[in-house]
Amino acid sequence: MQSLMRLLSTTLTFQTPVRAAPAGVALQQLRGKTKVVEKPKPGAGQQFRRTVHFPEEYTVEPLKITHLAGRDPVSGRLVAKGIGGGIKQQYRWVKWVRDGPAEGAQEELVLEVLRDGCRTAKVALVAVGDELKYILATENMKAGDILKTSRFIPRIPVRPNEGDAYPLGALPVGTRIHCLEKNPGQMCHLIHAAGTFGTILRKFDEKVVVQLPSKREFAFQRTCMATVGRLSNPEHNKEHVGSAQRMREMGNRPRSGLWKRKEGKHGRKIRRLPPMTTISPPAPPKEEAIKLTLPL
Repeated sequence: MQSLMRLLSTTLTFQTPVRAAPAGVALQQLRGKTKVVEKPKPGAGQQFRRTVHFPEEYTVEPLKITHLAGRDPVSGRLVAKGIGGGIKQQYRWVKWVRDGPAEGAQEELVLEVLRDGCRTAKVALVAVGDELKYILATENMKAGDILKTSRFIPRIPVRPNEGDAYPLGALPVGTRIHCLEKNPGQMCHLIHAAGTFGTILRKFDEKVVVQLPSKREFAFQRTCMATVGRLSNPEHNKEHVGSAQRMREMGNRPRSGLWKRKEGKHGRKIRRLPPMTTISPPAPPKEEAIKLTLPL
């Protein structure tokens, strides 16, 4: 017990008292601090062009949009450059889940195929019973077409038409597809761009190998849903802009001050030619030194 008390007394004597800093020093330190703002980085699936106000329930009415012009919606700081202006567009809510019965197939009627300014491919208004929904339109889809959707995988692959939705295991090898599920039951969030398609290459075990538009091959489960056909508007990547005003209408802001024709950073430099240079005759060859072998 005495040894324990002696140990406690020694430890207490070695502690240094904490001195409070003067008020003036504390204010001076606070005055020198800077406000750290975590600025969001563009990319990684986050875009700063518009914010769509989604309602609680699905609707086919055009949704309201708030244009961000490259700014963060929370802080208002400029995050992505080159965005701003543009023609006001209407956002149509696409229903990404193509769900069908486990036995047989349900029929869907295409009512209208129309352009959507917020995406490159066209969208189609489809009626299923007493329900209306938007889906991505295929290359040859038109009003009046009847589509089929099913989750049944038969023993022999089906013979699908454009716009039909089936599991990968029910489609034959070589079929062009889009709106592919990454995992069964999830939204179809692969292959959405205009004119793109994936190709079913081969099947093994419970997997189906699909070549994506990037030419990379992935093996998906055979129960993943996919829509048959190539997406509409295949000439989108060949569209000619033509003018700077057209770029402004598309919502792209110019790089102000970076391009000047004569002295800008990216412009064609028009400078004075160098002075005249006189071409002199070639220098005569050097004479070789004569080596004497006779000792003198």
